[in-house]
Amino acid sequence: MEFFCYHRDRPGSVPLRNELLEQHWSYMDRYAKELIARGPTLTGDGEDDAPTGSVHIVDLPDPVAARAFAFEEPGYQAGVYRDVLLRRWSNTLGRTMWDFPGGRTGGNRYLVLGLGTGRAADIDTTAPTGWNELIAYGPLLCDDGTTWLGTAALLRAPDPDAARAVLAPDRYAAVEVHNWRFGGRPS
Repeated sequence: MEFFCYHRDRPGSVPLRNELLEQHWSYMDRYAKELIARGPTLTGDGEDDAPTGSVHIVDLPDPVAARAFAFEEPGYQAGVYRDVLLRRWSNTLGRTMWDFPGGRTGGNRYLVLGLGTGRAADIDTTAPTGWNELIAYGPLLCDDGTTWLGTAALLRAPDPDAARAVLAPDRYAAVEVHNWRFGGRPS
């Protein structure tokens, strides 16, 4: 089962986050084979921007394992995050971020979250037409996978407005766009 996990940083937690970085990477190393995508959201789109959260898309056996993954993370345990969005997810593209043909660098990268309301949107088995810049894409679902709750996408786009256009705004209660960067231990 695939899960989307977004830890949102607590205001003022950057020093603590930085202090725990090696512990975070060591924790994530334990899940290297299960990770589909990962990386921080940022205040802007530059390399020196402060983190605002962490995205992890991971393939785990069940919702219990997903909750353990999310809530045993060292930053969560130490109080770095103000909240966690944890949802079942379906890997519409069928690949990891490391398989993205556009590579790890170049261009602006974004996390786009569409929080659902009403009838399901974007849950078929194909990605939106014309979106060759999708890094990861899929529906957010309830624990048993039967109810659509929204859509999550990681993508490369020229700007936040272009990134937002991956989702039809009239199909969502809210759409969030966050600057995002490929994550992982630096080489």
